[in-house]
Amino acid sequence: MHTQRNILLGAYAALVALSIFFVFRLKFTFDFEQFFPQGDPDWEFFKDFIKDFENDDNFLLVAVERKEGVFDSTFLANFHDFTLKAGDLPHVTSATSLTKLQLPLKTPFGITAVPVIHIDAPEFYETDKKMVLQDKRFVNNLISEDAQSIVVFIKTVNKTTQEQAEEIMARLNELKAQYPFDNVYMLGRAYFQKELVWMQQREVTVSTVVAALLTALIIFFIFRRWKTVFISMTGIGLALLFFVGLLSALGRELNVLAALYPVLICIVGVADTVHISSKYLDELKRGLSPTEAIRITMKEIGLATFITCVTTAIGFASLVTNRTVPIQDFGINAAIGVVTAFFVIYGWLWAILPRFQTDDLIKETPEYAFWDRFMTANYLFTLKRKNLIIGTAVALGVLCLIGISKINTNYRLKSNLPRGEKITSDFLYFERLFSGFRPVEFAVFAQNGRDADDFEVLQQMDKLETHLRENYPPIKTVVSVTDIYRSLRAMNYGNRPEEYHLPDSLAEYESYKRLAEKVPGAASEVLLSKDHKKARIAVRMLDVGRDTVVMYQQQMEKWWKANTDSTIAQFKITGTGLVLDKNSMYIRDNMLQGLIPSVLIVALIMAFLFMDWRLVLIFTLPNVFPLLFAGAIIGFLNIPLEAGIATVFSIVFGIATDDTIHFLSAFRIYRGKGLKVEAALEQTMAETGKAMCLSSIILFSSFMVLLFSIHPPSVVVGILVSVTLVGALFCDLLLVPIMVRWLIKDKS
Repeated sequence: MHTQRNILLGAYAALVALSIFFVFRLKFTFDFEQFFPQGDPDWEFFKDFIKDFENDDNFLLVAVERKEGVFDSTFLANFHDFTLKAGDLPHVTSATSLTKLQLPLKTPFGITAVPVIHIDAPEFYETDKKMVLQDKRFVNNLISEDAQSIVVFIKTVNKTTQEQAEEIMARLNELKAQYPFDNVYMLGRAYFQKELVWMQQREVTVSTVVAALLTALIIFFIFRRWKTVFISMTGIGLALLFFVGLLSALGRELNVLAALYPVLICIVGVADTVHISSKYLDELKRGLSPTEAIRITMKEIGLATFITCVTTAIGFASLVTNRTVPIQDFGINAAIGVVTAFFVIYGWLWAILPRFQTDDLIKETPEYAFWDRFMTANYLFTLKRKNLIIGTAVALGVLCLIGISKINTNYRLKSNLPRGEKITSDFLYFERLFSGFRPVEFAVFAQNGRDADDFEVLQQMDKLETHLRENYPPIKTVVSVTDIYRSLRAMNYGNRPEEYHLPDSLAEYESYKRLAEKVPGAASEVLLSKDHKKARIAVRMLDVGRDTVVMYQQQMEKWWKANTDSTIAQFKITGTGLVLDKNSMYIRDNMLQGLIPSVLIVALIMAFLFMDWRLVLIFTLPNVFPLLFAGAIIGFLNIPLEAGIATVFSIVFGIATDDTIHFLSAFRIYRGKGLKVEAALEQTMAETGKAMCLSSIILFSSFMVLLFSIHPPSVVVGILVSVTLVGALFCDLLLVPIMVRWLIKDKS
């Protein structure tokens, strides 16, 4: 046996070197499309629709602020130069700003063009400023209402990759450093990709370090021996290293939920370590040799620990039913991590524990002895206060159902942005002064042989656009092919803002259309399909929340069906914003679709393990209750349900089952040794209950590590899981003994 243990430790050393090699090849990724529900009809429609145009998120906005006002010759010269050079950045197709724009102007000598801002003629600044701030094409889009901030609209290639985003942002940061701008704010896909991947890397590092330190301190507080801390943390560290190395070797990339992995490995590792170590110490105290103590420990605790590994993995694997790729990946990766941690830590403890005696691993202290007294008191409480416990459980169950009924999906984009970081302050800046980020698209289909730029179709589009501008304050920007004809009409009347509307007659429209045709490609691939049968109305709106947006969309659809002519043009709301919003609906539905099969599968495993339907029933109820508790907290605290928060239920179910399995396995073993129900319960409570309490303290503290996260959903997950797992412990300590007494009787 001693030789076999040394061989295993040697194998671990080799795996350490191999894992380190792969860890340095690990990749992080952030892609908006990952969060779109796969197979959703609206997503499939948008992907097909956008083939005739371009994506609605291929932009990068750069706002430059000057508190004294942007109409300054030196500032405008620098800003114009910055605009021109931004257009030459890699993976950028164009860059536009007010200093680069020109307006067509009809004169007695023909049509000419005049700059929106006369950069080199300060004497025109007041006139330019007045004109710009009256033009709804520019305000909240390219310039703020107070004229203290001006924007460069940078168009990037479609679907920028992570590498492209990194290069764009690196070159852009180098460029803006060349100018003496006061404050610069950015918003767009490439910026999000670069910054959120950095956040993921930071989160994984911080959560790993903090979780390791906190876990080590708690283990020391419980056992009061640094050797025990070394054994535990080495096993957990090996599990985490091998897990991350395995993910890299399998080519799996880490996404925005990756910060949870170190915490989960710590939790699973500590739970296994505490149960195995506690049992090993108990056997040593009975006078057994280390070799015999580890044999009995692995025989009696090993199977229960393996079953908890399987049930936890099943809990996480239930997330594969979700339509969102990051959640699917999280579920698969977490399941891999749980299984990896079990085998690594099981082998490590089997190889290392027999080298130590009781005094090496634990120091008997009043604090440790407290748990023996607490377990005795808990046993007596369940024996004497059965009705109180049952009544409280029923009342809490009803309260949980009320809380669950209050769950909402009104999440906001800003709730997923890192706290205290520039990307978040930039996002809020654009929300406050410009049009925000959330894109909304209206697909327009010309009917009965018409083209989408025919006068009748444009009139129907104009009705909808006017309705959007006048009735929905969060909508600040509306762009479509109608803008071309509004601009041409305004040109014909000296570019006066009040003349910026559609032509009044068909004859006037046709004259402008002939003029527009002289500028080929003006609207191609942007606002009008090549065959002129489809058009798009591109809208950007403020981040008002998913449920609010859905309400707006329902109102909009109802309005256009009543106020536009469907025989001329038909409309459909689409876009990445709509698809992303639908994700919350799927997340809510998938919670049940994924968890119910998981509960049933785990129940079947318990039935196979225990071969007793009564124990299966006793197992199931205490582990459904924490799920209700988690849902109630989300509902009562008005926490919007979104991708990150949805993982709470799988985490809770996957981990909460562990203690119940250990409790019932120990009870079954003592019953097999001939003890009566009450004696078996008392012995189980004294031995396994203590390990359950100690591991739950570590679980609670480990998830509270997420309070250090700058990612708001991770903080919420940490709090929810920590509080819920405490509730799960009380279910095991209070409800399980009562159900055992109710369903299992001693034979006469």
